[in-house]
Order: sequence, then structure tokens, then C-alpha cells
Amino acid sequence: MRFLTPSDKHLWRLALPMILSNVSVPLLGLVDTAVIGHLDSPSYLGGVAVGTGATSFLFMLLLFLRMSTTGLTAQAFGSGDKPALVRALIQPLLIALLAGMAFILLKSPLNHLALSVVGGDTAVLHQAALFMNIRWLSAPATLANLVLLGWLLGVQYVRAPVILLVVGNLVNIVLDWWLVIELRWGVEGAAAATAIAEYVTLIIGLYMVWRVLKLRGISLVMLKTAWRGNLARLLRLNRDIMLRSLLLQLCFVSLTVLGARLGRDVVAVNAVLMMFLTFTAYALDGFAYAVEACSGEAFGSRDSSKLLLIWHAACRQAGVVAVLFSLVYALAGPHIVNLLTSLPELRQQADIYLFWQIVLPVCGVWCYLLDGMFIGATRASEMRNSMVIAALGYGLTLFTVPVLGNHGLWLAVTVFLLLRGLALGIIWRRHWRYNSWFTC
Repeated sequence: MRFLTPSDKHLWRLALPMILSNVSVPLLGLVDTAVIGHLDSPSYLGGVAVGTGATSFLFMLLLFLRMSTTGLTAQAFGSGDKPALVRALIQPLLIALLAGMAFILLKSPLNHLALSVVGGDTAVLHQAALFMNIRWLSAPATLANLVLLGWLLGVQYVRAPVILLVVGNLVNIVLDWWLVIELRWGVEGAAAATAIAEYVTLIIGLYMVWRVLKLRGISLVMLKTAWRGNLARLLRLNRDIMLRSLLLQLCFVSLTVLGARLGRDVVAVNAVLMMFLTFTAYALDGFAYAVEACSGEAFGSRDSSKLLLIWHAACRQAGVVAVLFSLVYALAGPHIVNLLTSLPELRQQADIYLFWQIVLPVCGVWCYLLDGMFIGATRASEMRNSMVIAALGYGLTLFTVPVLGNHGLWLAVTVFLLLRGLALGIIWRRHWRYNSWFTC
């Protein structure tokens, strides 16, 4: 078999633009970490890590806004159902805006709850509070952007999400440098840069969606009535994905919480190390997004042969990319750490835990790809169940922390990714054995 089949080339046409745009997201995190990491205390870096973790935890509970939108949009796209295509945009967009306003109104109790749960160093918590007070203001735009991205992915209009992500993140990076370094706003500058960039992204995204709607011949009448119809299915789907996202976020937030309780240097060094995992995940998610779109299109048209071809292509290409990430981290890991922080104690500790960043790309790639398969088919209940299994494995592995310290935390992350891939893989094979993938 040729390594680059027509299916591989089609996959790369969808995945490569998303990979290039996705890496701008962790690049933004790298800039945040590098800018804050060069201030004169680990408390600033720890505060941004805690503040980002707390706000992202709640934002990502609503990740179903992107995931369900992609699946439903891709299925409508595959079946040529225009009313369903519009409904897949308008209904989650309304949910996003209402939820975003709720976050703004409840920001004070949310801050109090988050800082009470995290605990740890007082200076870190103070910086986290400063960060969160501003970051919550971007909630409507942040959540609406999830919907716009999911819809544009679902119609396979790849150029639009690339522009959406890259331009928004470039604005964030420029503002980050200006507000934090030039104006010396500290963590408040980092939060303000992110908030402003989210609203810039929203404006660009709405323009892109409007252009696609015109190209698809969607009328204003269809837009006005799209909030009605089949809402129960959307709510059931979102419920299961939200529970799945809750377990996912609990696991990763616990990494920050437990790290904070091990000491401010540990939470700071883990913030640096998370940049490796985040960068890898966002890059490999480019393949996952391509699989989502193709899986949903195949589900809408009930084309099993097309689905299998793109799945095999994704395994080949994403597997090679994951190995390349591991090799780069093995050879250049210490140099990357030095770019992220100038604090000697953090550099020294980060080198101790680099081993985990080398193995995580190969361990995690399969769960990312399988997520794409299940999202496209809107099989949310099975994604939820597999996440329960992975979270249980993660929780049991945390019992090694009193003995292994921070190594125990990273071991738990590794087990978590492996179990996610294994559980979804077993479910996937069973569906194909019994020819039940296209039944709901």
C-alpha cells in the first residue's frame, strides 16, 4: 500500500490548515508563559496557570457547543439538508450567548469558589483573582466562537476556521506583549489581551459564517425559524458531551490543584510542561477535526467505505506526526524549557519531568483520532462512558502521588490518555463487527 493514498491526501487537505491554525493556540499559551515567566516571581506564572485553569474549566464544560455543532453540521452537510444545517448553527449559538452572559453575572461567586477549591500559596491566588476578573468578561465571545468554529468545520470550509484562529491568536499575542511588557499590567494585561482577542475573533467569525450562508443559498426566513425544531436531540447530545467534558476538565484541573498543593514551584513548572502537551494535542487535533468532518459526512450519507478509508489514513499520518513530536521533545526539550522561563529553579525541575512529555504524544494520539470518529457520528453517550473509565483510571493512579510526587501526577495523565483511546477503540471495533455504526 502506498503511504500517501488519495484518502491520505484528502485528509491532509483538511487537516493541514487546521494543524497550522491550531498550533497558533498553544503558541499563544507559549507567549503567555514566556512573557509572564520572565517576570520576577513564580507567583505570576502560577497565578496565570490557576486563573486559566479555573476559567477554562467552566468554558470547556460547554465544549459541547463546538463538538455537537461539528457533528450535526457535518451530518446535515453530508445529507444535503439545508434546514438542519442552519439549525445546527442558530440553536447552539443562542445557548452560547446566554451561558456567556450568565458567567459574567456570576463572576464574583465563581472566583470565590475556584480559589477556595485550589488553595495553596496566597500570592499565587491573588494573581489568579486578578486574571479571572477580566477573563470572565470574554465569556459570550469565547463560547460563541466555539459554535462558529464547529459549524465551519462541519461544512468543511477549512479556510474560514484557519483565518478565525490565526488572526484572533495573533491579535492576542501582540496585545499580550504590549500590555504585559510595555505597559506593565502584569497578569491583568494577559487577561485583557485574551478578552479583546476573543471579541475580535467573534467579529471575524460572524463575517465568515455569513459568507458561507450566502454560498449555500440559505435564506433569511430559514435563519429566523432555525431556533425551533429537534431541540430535544440537541439537548440530549449536549448533556452527554458536557458530562464527558466535566470529567475531562476535572482530571486536568486536578493537575493544577494538586500541583499547587505540592508547592508554588511545582505548579509553575507544570504550567511550563503543560505547554508541551497542549502544543501536541492542538496539532494532532488538526487530524481529529478532519476525521470529525469526514465521519459526520459519511454518517449523513451512510458511506462506510469512505469512512474506513479516512480512518486508516488518519492512523497512518497522525501516528507518524506523534512520533516526530516525541523525537523533537527528546532532542530539544531542555532548550524549549529555557525559552519558556528564565528562572533557574524552574528550568532545573522541568528537566526532571521531561520524560513524560516525550511519551505522551504517542500515548495520546489514538484517543484524539477516536474522539473525532465519535463526534462526527454524534455518539455522545459512548464518549461519556469511555471518559468515565479513563477518569477512574486517572483517579486510581493519583494514589501514587504521595510516593512519586509530581511524577505521580504525570503518570496519571499518561494512564488517562491511554485508557481513553483503549475504551473508544474497543467500542469502535464492536460496532464494525456487528455492522451497527450507522444506527442510532
